[in-house]
Amino acid sequence: MIAGLLRAPERAAEALRYLGHNYPECLENLRVLDEHETAAHAAALLGDREGYLDALRAYMKAGRDAALEIRRRAA
Repeated sequence: MIAGLLRAPERAAEALRYLGHNYPECLENLRVLDEHETAAHAAALLGDREGYLDALRAYMKAGRDAALEIRRRAA
């Protein structure tokens, strides 16, 4: 279980790169990701792999949603 979490920082960096590449608008408002980043960090510290992955998915969704909202407003 712990071995899977050793890649946690790597996975978080990959998630941010993905968001920056596909939804660069979300980088204008990183605050929307704070709650999910905190949850992912807490789960990683507890060794909760499933909790970490759930929080990372929520992080990605929040970034995507923020970017799409910015795009809707700009249209």
